[in-house]
Amino acid sequence: MRSFLFIALCVVLCNTSIAQFPGGGAPGGGRPGGGGVPNIGHFYGRIQDAKTNKGIEAASVQLILSKMDPVTKKPKDTVISGMLTRGNGDFSLENLPIFGNFRLKITAIGYKTIDQKVAFEMKMGAGRDMSQAMNAVDKDLGNFKLEQDAQVMDAVTVTGSKPLVEMGIDRKIFNVEKNINSAGGTAVDVMRNVPSLNVDIDGNVTLRNAAPQIFVDGRPTTLTLDQIPADAIQSIEMITNPSAKYDASGGQAGILNIVLKKNRKAGYNGSIRAGIDSRARINAGGDINVRQGKLNVFANAMYNQRKSIGWGWSDQSSSLNGKTTHTYQDNDQTNRGSFAFGRFGLDYFMDNRNTLSISQSLVRGQFKNNNLENYTIDTMGIFSESQYRNTQGEFEFRNYGTQLSFKHLFAKSGKELTADVNYNMSRNDNESNILFRSFDDRGQLNPKGPEGLQKSIGEGKNTFVVVQTDYVNPITETMKWEAGLRGQMRKSESEQLISTNGNQNAGLSNKFEYTDYVWAGYATFSQKIKDKWSYQLGLRAESSNYEGEQLNKQEYSNSFPISLFPSVFITRNFENKQDFQVNYSRRINRPNFFQLMPNYDISNVLSYQTGNPNLTPEFTHSLELSYQKTYGKSNNTFLATIFGKYTTDLIARYQDSQVVDGTKRYVTSWINASDAYAAGVELVFRNNWTKWWDMNFSTNVYYSKISGDVEKQQLSNERTSYSAKLNNTFKIAKGWSIQLSGDYISKSALPVSTSNSGGGGGRGMGGGGGFMGPAPSSVQGFIDANYGADLGLRKEFQLWKNTATVSVNWSDIFRSRRYYTFSESASFSQTDWRRRDPQVVRVNFNYRFGKFDIGLFKRKNMKGESEGMQNGMQGVGQ
Repeated sequence: MRSFLFIALCVVLCNTSIAQFPGGGAPGGGRPGGGGVPNIGHFYGRIQDAKTNKGIEAASVQLILSKMDPVTKKPKDTVISGMLTRGNGDFSLENLPIFGNFRLKITAIGYKTIDQKVAFEMKMGAGRDMSQAMNAVDKDLGNFKLEQDAQVMDAVTVTGSKPLVEMGIDRKIFNVEKNINSAGGTAVDVMRNVPSLNVDIDGNVTLRNAAPQIFVDGRPTTLTLDQIPADAIQSIEMITNPSAKYDASGGQAGILNIVLKKNRKAGYNGSIRAGIDSRARINAGGDINVRQGKLNVFANAMYNQRKSIGWGWSDQSSSLNGKTTHTYQDNDQTNRGSFAFGRFGLDYFMDNRNTLSISQSLVRGQFKNNNLENYTIDTMGIFSESQYRNTQGEFEFRNYGTQLSFKHLFAKSGKELTADVNYNMSRNDNESNILFRSFDDRGQLNPKGPEGLQKSIGEGKNTFVVVQTDYVNPITETMKWEAGLRGQMRKSESEQLISTNGNQNAGLSNKFEYTDYVWAGYATFSQKIKDKWSYQLGLRAESSNYEGEQLNKQEYSNSFPISLFPSVFITRNFENKQDFQVNYSRRINRPNFFQLMPNYDISNVLSYQTGNPNLTPEFTHSLELSYQKTYGKSNNTFLATIFGKYTTDLIARYQDSQVVDGTKRYVTSWINASDAYAAGVELVFRNNWTKWWDMNFSTNVYYSKISGDVEKQQLSNERTSYSAKLNNTFKIAKGWSIQLSGDYISKSALPVSTSNSGGGGGRGMGGGGGFMGPAPSSVQGFIDANYGADLGLRKEFQLWKNTATVSVNWSDIFRSRRYYTFSESASFSQTDWRRRDPQVVRVNFNYRFGKFDIGLFKRKNMKGESEGMQNGMQGVGQ
């Protein structure tokens, strides 16, 4: 779709060298040939959708004059005027020659092209006065009705505005502005409504039971999902099986690309917003965009306060040192704090074919948590002791991101060169004070000794640099090849100091640094054959190495000189808006910082956690077969996908007993298991049942099997599970809409990984395992069935000639979402139950303003807006 608009806009831009003259044509103010007749002609009209009769914004209107070429002595078409339609579909072409053979060409994304002859009725004769002559050169062409183009297969959209979900055979796009339930929240709230994604109560996102790679604007990020405000997001792109053009990282689950808001329309536009939730936590923000001449400047800022409340229990049985111990734990935790998000930048349109862009993001936050835990411990069936642990923690983070990019368009349509540099740096500081005391009785009345204090102080830093260039060259209209190079450097540092009753504990304290490098190159070739078949062949080569050092203890390293990642996509288009695709790719999942870091997380006494610096990457072969059908007058869409995955050297959780700080304990870590198989069927429906009811429904049936022997432990898990997600939007009255969404996840296998991105050299806000409680100790076990529903109400109205919105959203309306897991390993089993933030209500106000008429800046032509629209459709980096 972006390519379609890009081609149309390139033609419009060719007119700017002509339109800059006062006459709108050649110098001299007359006919293109330089005659003496003044250019006083005026064509105007309106472009409308044939079904809804609503005006179509940003449709391309070109006036073409056919004249004799003095060199070839043959007729030649010349674009003498053009523009993009305004918000109501209006167009106006002025200062035109009044004689000539004219054609009006109208194009818009998703619509059939209109190309028809137009002329001024310059009839002379008796009874025709000057007034009639002047009316003849000021001609209203009326309304042009554009019909939908059934051949647009890249994505399916509805007329008038973007739908909540756009579906293509290779990706799904979730438009956040249409999602009422995430207003005032974070990216975690957005992900809960994206089809095919599962989100647990700690905000961990999984796609087909594995963690996807998280990108922001097409590049890796050090931000976590709960550090990105929902109101700063334009859309979510979900690519389940990326081609060789994309980063090979992501392993079993593909890529989630978060596209942040940025506008390039001529004039100015922006919004301000504010909200409050049922826990008296506020959010506020705004954004502004100004486009004038060769500069486009944008900025947005957000401030969010959060208060999270959770509670739960854990029940653990273990055999250690020849004794069987049963431990029961209950806990209550409150986490409160705030974070600020800022982003600003500019685009410099050097000329019609070269654009330079720079952007900067700043994020800073502070959170404090209070976690009260009570333990009851029985040994060999006899009461042993009880204990309380009161943890008071504080976590601060800063994140800085800079992106510099350049884009060059060649004279040949579709041929382009892009280059960019991305720099991300994050820091965090955390401190926890754990007060603990043991008792001889269950009621905690008879203490064994004085209260103890365990203190943990940590800090971390993460630096991420990516340099990339991409080249696209259409050989013909049906053949294209692409190539690119990419370099990545990631450096992480973490330091942890632990003391007990004022005495530093050298066994638990640690300092760790590691650096990894990835060098990559790719090439793809694609071709369309007779409008029915198309294919793409791609090959990506990546070289990577990793070096880590546990200071004063040990050094680690892994190297993969060359790894090849082929991809094949074959598509067959059928009549009646149907297509079928089969695709294959090989991908890699490199261990993340938390999986490598050998620091001990002691936040939960039931199970310490640590990383494994000796981990190696896992490799996945992925195969998909997809069928898409567009049907009905409203362009409803059905997408069915059968997928299969085979992974070697699987990175999996496992648990073993270790001597830590002089005491033998169970410790959860990571290890490379043998292999894993997964297969499933995914169905997605998008239906516009009526003018007032839109529905998106997705379901996934998933089979997974993990097998492998690790240090005399059998790591195995096999299970079939399913999930479903439903999102309804009802337009109940003028400006009123209701969104009702729900999801259900059956009993499912424990995910092999739930870390999506970010962090940067230290534990997250909730410590190990999420907001509260430990992560599952092993891949062996299950997550019990879970379901929930969210409700949103929105009212749009005019305020001071602009649009204002008031929305109310209510999460987990039935108080049904909870986290119930069972995990086991040799001589160990554990059951966890937790609940977090049920039934939170948020009220938000949003006011949008703008002036898109370029007359605001007293310019005489449409050059700026044409450039702005062209560059506004540039895709995010691959």
